[in-house]
Amino acid sequence: MAYLLGVDTGGTYTDAVVIDDATQAVIAKGKALTSRPDLSIGVSGAIDAALAEAQIPANQVSLVSLSTTLATNALVEGQGGRVALIFIGFDDAEFERNGLKDALGGDPLITLAGGHNHAGSEQAPLDLGKLRSEVAELPEGITGFAVASHFATRNPAHEESVREVLREVTGLPVTCSHELSSALGGPKRALTAVLNARLIGMIDRLIKACEAHLNAVGITARLMVVRGDGALISAELARRKPIETILSGPAASIEGARWLTDETTALVSDIGGTTTDVCLLRDGRPQIDPQGARVGPYRTMVEAVAMRTFGLGGDSEVHVDAGLKIGLRLGPRRIMPISLLATQAPELVHGVYDRGLASDLPMIDGGRFVIPLWSDTAPDGLDKREAAIAERLRSGPIRLGEAVTSRIEGPALGRLVTRGLVIEAGVTPADAAHMLGLSDSWDRDAAHKALTLFARQRTGGGDKLAETPEALARMIIDQVTHQTTDCILQSAFSEDGRDFELPAAELARHPLTMAGLDAHSDIVNTQVSLAVPVIGLGASAKSYYGAVGDRLGTTMKVPDHADVANAIGAVVGHVTMQAKGTVTGAGLGRVAAHLLSGPQNFVEADEALAALEEELRASVAKDAAASGVDDPQFSVSVDKKSAEIENAEMFISADMTVLARGRPRIATE
Repeated sequence: MAYLLGVDTGGTYTDAVVIDDATQAVIAKGKALTSRPDLSIGVSGAIDAALAEAQIPANQVSLVSLSTTLATNALVEGQGGRVALIFIGFDDAEFERNGLKDALGGDPLITLAGGHNHAGSEQAPLDLGKLRSEVAELPEGITGFAVASHFATRNPAHEESVREVLREVTGLPVTCSHELSSALGGPKRALTAVLNARLIGMIDRLIKACEAHLNAVGITARLMVVRGDGALISAELARRKPIETILSGPAASIEGARWLTDETTALVSDIGGTTTDVCLLRDGRPQIDPQGARVGPYRTMVEAVAMRTFGLGGDSEVHVDAGLKIGLRLGPRRIMPISLLATQAPELVHGVYDRGLASDLPMIDGGRFVIPLWSDTAPDGLDKREAAIAERLRSGPIRLGEAVTSRIEGPALGRLVTRGLVIEAGVTPADAAHMLGLSDSWDRDAAHKALTLFARQRTGGGDKLAETPEALARMIIDQVTHQTTDCILQSAFSEDGRDFELPAAELARHPLTMAGLDAHSDIVNTQVSLAVPVIGLGASAKSYYGAVGDRLGTTMKVPDHADVANAIGAVVGHVTMQAKGTVTGAGLGRVAAHLLSGPQNFVEADEALAALEEELRASVAKDAAASGVDDPQFSVSVDKKSAEIENAEMFISADMTVLARGRPRIATE
């Protein structure tokens, strides 16, 4: 017998499923809270629960695959490690492009002379002396480096030289932009490298946690990781290129939705703790975003499913917004639900709320809490105000008003949250679901108290936000429906074949669209509905999505095992390895193949293309073999560009893509 184990680590839960490879049926599943900073607790809890329910020997598990939303969530929330960018051969204006400056934030930037031109020739000598001196002056707390050089995809020599120096001097992980994409567009490649460098530590910790527990329980099967386009890659490759795991969880959910429902055309909407991810499934396959994966404000060069990610989830922060008629707004930041914190620190939560309920005065800090996410000692590299907050958190969670004692400490707390070192707790949709009996996982009594106090807040008109906690809970659930409908409508308009001449977000909120959803009928009849079904996924989909389907006038399918669809999708996919390269005209009678080792000149374009194909085939075959594919299927595509000059065709350039695809080897006893 052979069994497949799928694991998905999300912002709130880690899920595991066991699938019988012969019958292709889910025979067991398990859940555990995602644990921070020690991810192994949540991973081991979910795996152990699934194996216990399956009642199978560990040595009969023949393949393990992991998907995660941690990378996606980190980028949406602006979290991750602190990095330094080495920017080679670019001018100041290029640093301002594609959101690169915003993505780097306040992290260090080192600019160097160097880089190459479009033909791969050196445009200026590389200044390694300046690199060594500036690296020596970097502040503490740097977790990795991103390196981007001008036209590195035509010649990676300067990026590779800088990487060698950085590894020698610091020993820290280094991400080179040419390893992540073969496309031109230096600032966008640099952005992708920065985000990759931020994520390395996080994904490495997750993979280590999974590997350690698999070894502990006696599972020797290969560990795979889901890439952002839904394909499987080896754990080692995911460690080196964690940016490829952005949208890993959503991509796995698409594969899981297809496997669970047999739908070939549908919108898939997956609600997690932090985000809602929406993608079109067409003809049985998800669409691939031709411009590169977009997560939050960033457009990367990572090939991934055309997923639209919105900062809306079961753990989204609830805001009172007097500027909106509905009075509430959810997200995009994730906080810990009060009902969950109360299961971990019941005396603190109930004590604070009982005192608040006994008073007629509003709670100055809004009844919020701050929770440290480190194990023993506070992390290094904190400034004076950050260290003061960390010291107050030494014994565990405390009230927000005790963690931040002055207004000037507010930004310091924000920086700790951004770096993933602490998390705040407050009212969320998960608390509203517990209040109304839609969920029963955590402490309903704590949710009731939190919502009672939250309802006392005043709107812009001076009225109470809600008369009862039940009324407030319904307002929050209604807002989940409202914002989820907006997410799905934006995605639907984006994928629709008609050119509506307006942005999708504007169309989704247009008065005519709203009238159509309301089926307005007076002098004008209006009606708007979706022409395809929606597949709702996620642990809370059953709680929220029925009303969403009614609002959109379409069939809403929430299949069995929708709560673990990501974990299912993680283990039923294929390995797909891809490599790209370019051949360019290099002057009269010469063409250049831009190989991984640098440009090489040929007389004929066909010779250059043959050399490039040989190298790319070898590269993808090696990666496929490392991922357990013994006999991959290859496909090669070439996009040639030429011009007719004096009645003769002149070669300009060609872009080549080589794919190797197959199922990973299933180990047997």
